[in-house]
Amino acid sequence: MSDEAYGATVAKRRLARRLTELRRATQFTANHVCDVLNWGRGKVGRFEANQWKRPEMSDIRDLLRLYGVGDAQREELEELAVRARVRPWWRDYPDIFENEFPGFENDAVRIRVFMPLVLPGLLQTPSYVEALTRAGARPPAWRRRGLEARLRRQEKLDRTDGTAPRLIAVITEASLMYRWGTKIDRRDQIAHLIDLSGRPNVDLRIQRFADGPPTGMHSMVNILDLPDGEPSVVYLETDYAIEEVSSPESVGNYIQSFSRASEAALEAADTTAYLIQLLEQLELSND
Repeated sequence: MSDEAYGATVAKRRLARRLTELRRATQFTANHVCDVLNWGRGKVGRFEANQWKRPEMSDIRDLLRLYGVGDAQREELEELAVRARVRPWWRDYPDIFENEFPGFENDAVRIRVFMPLVLPGLLQTPSYVEALTRAGARPPAWRRRGLEARLRRQEKLDRTDGTAPRLIAVITEASLMYRWGTKIDRRDQIAHLIDLSGRPNVDLRIQRFADGPPTGMHSMVNILDLPDGEPSVVYLETDYAIEEVSSPESVGNYIQSFSRASEAALEAADTTAYLIQLLEQLELSND
């Protein structure tokens, strides 16, 4: 499965950083650049803060000329800008996504996720998504859109062109014990986890009640490792938003905490065996 927008978000972030480096090398201030190019104050600052949706090629060329960039580097940066301009599917869901989370998730080479009470969105069946969103305060129209967007996010795991990310997911037994939906819904969700755990790019691990309280972290955390040495990003999920963690120190702390959570969970093979046993118990129960 191909994705025309793969790499667009990372390209946009890298372009913002490179433009910042070039301006600083010239010792221009952002306001001076705006004045020289007859732009409104703040435009360069927005570019460098990566607060743009699609960079305009004319703006990029103006900046590169002003910064005196040579032919080879200019060609490289213009190519980066072209990649950054691709319109991704999640732009059609502004009511669902308020930031760049789906873009970084889409471009990640590795996704590490910890969820203490619910299953990660990339692992949820449609029935699980519907049950989860019905429990909230969102209107039906938003819930339908949310389901569409979540299923689109899951498609990245099915890519066959070499860009499918490696997913390392640590879940807890609590996320599987709630009696949501019908017995068939719950059985289908566990069967789906078993199927996913057999994929070469999915590493699923569970923290059990028997092993004590969750170790390492307690927040809903997504750690997105990006290609070509681009720094990792972390997003925290709350009831109403997905928020970026911007401090490098905090990002490092979450990465360390995830490692402890992963070490405290069952190994992938043991997790699959646990899920198979749980599915058998559910099929034998009368609930």
